[in-house]
Amino acid sequence: MKIKIVCYFLCSICLFFKAQHTLAQQFADTVYLPTTESLSKRKTPSWFNEAKLGIFIHWGLYAVPAWAETKVSVETAKDWKYFYKHNPYAEWYMNTLKIKDSPTSHYHKQKYGQQFDYYDFIPIFNQENKQWKPDEWVNLFLEAGAKYIVLTSKHHDGFRLWHSNIPNPMYAQQPLNAERNIVAELEKAARSKGLKFGLYYSGGLDWTFYRTPITNLYPDLFQSKPTSIAYASYAENHLYELIYQFRPDVLWNDISFPDLSNQLSIFSELVNHNPLAVINDRWGKHSELTDFITPEYKVMDTICHQKWETCRGIGYSFGYNQNETAQEMLSPDALIDMFIDIVSKNGNLLLNVGPKADGSIPASQALRLTELGKWLKINGEAIYASYPYHTAGDKIEDGTRIRFTQKPNQLFVFLLEKPNQNKFIIPFPQNLTLAQQKNMKITLLGEKTQSLSFHYSPEKQHIEVLLPKILVQSHAYTIKVAF
Repeated sequence: MKIKIVCYFLCSICLFFKAQHTLAQQFADTVYLPTTESLSKRKTPSWFNEAKLGIFIHWGLYAVPAWAETKVSVETAKDWKYFYKHNPYAEWYMNTLKIKDSPTSHYHKQKYGQQFDYYDFIPIFNQENKQWKPDEWVNLFLEAGAKYIVLTSKHHDGFRLWHSNIPNPMYAQQPLNAERNIVAELEKAARSKGLKFGLYYSGGLDWTFYRTPITNLYPDLFQSKPTSIAYASYAENHLYELIYQFRPDVLWNDISFPDLSNQLSIFSELVNHNPLAVINDRWGKHSELTDFITPEYKVMDTICHQKWETCRGIGYSFGYNQNETAQEMLSPDALIDMFIDIVSKNGNLLLNVGPKADGSIPASQALRLTELGKWLKINGEAIYASYPYHTAGDKIEDGTRIRFTQKPNQLFVFLLEKPNQNKFIIPFPQNLTLAQQKNMKITLLGEKTQSLSFHYSPEKQHIEVLLPKILVQSHAYTIKVAF
């Protein structure tokens, strides 16, 4: 084991200095050094705020059993011990399987037998995913209106979706990676169609290094993080591989990162290889150098001036769960309402899909993506590259919920349901100049840019708008005020 650790260190050093030499030649004065002083000078690329919608993809061995309960959700969980035993996250199958008397353990024993190990799913997954067509994913994500994707390169189970040259010392005789280079294939397909390409990596949890099951949030989750120098080197070198080979536009780490690693080196390598890359906040330290915060299954109550991105599944799980029905999933209406709410508060939505083992995306998930995409084709002008108004939302007199976004000389008002009356008031505290009042035009997106009748009252600080008597059915309506 000592020899292996020395090898990891030597590998780290060689990779680091080789990369620094190459980057110095390529970028000259624009190289970011692995220091807080240097990295703090970097600004978050504008594309991330403008994108608004990303697709999270949880795909791995857990897609073979594709099984979890649906009794609880992370949104409603109060008893974390009960939550982990009845975990609705199908991608946590390996952990839930180890918990004594959990429903997952009973299901596994009955379906696969007592002696069937989690990693016995590897040949099944490799056989099943031969049917996968990455271009079909990309086309669906583009149809949904997404601007970037984030693929799980390695989840907590330690199984990798790319061809790594860094062996797992705990499983030296068993390669824990897919036969297909899934990361490489999806990266090529995504970028060929103009999608930004991001990678998730579970840096804080790896159950191949820590095999005691997690049964409670506190203190189990944090005590179960591998702390050895071997794991720190292993995880760090994985990220160097991913950076050098794929230049991800998003580096999305999870559950923190080993304290013994050099996070500043990882950050500098990433942004030097891809100056437009963004970094999430789940590293455990150096949060001041990251680009966005990542609430999970949560929407901010008000406008958050720090850029944020909420991640969540369409249902309770990230990985595909065969037990989920429409009852556990967001309806298209609820999905679009939530998305508008997030954007109005300076957030992005990273909406998850959980493909089956063969790579197909379940019809129930695809339907919701398609409905979101149809809505965005009409209303995307008010979403992409927008920024928050002075307030995220309000209610008009009849109780209709409204949300706001804006662009220079444009205000967008979203009606999250069909109003009960065709005349309503938009609060408008900004005092317009005479020229702006003269040039003001109000339209309903999707209605052939037909101008709406309105009255602007600077004394009452509002605009009274008259909607068409008959509105085309929509999940949500968007009023555009141009001045």
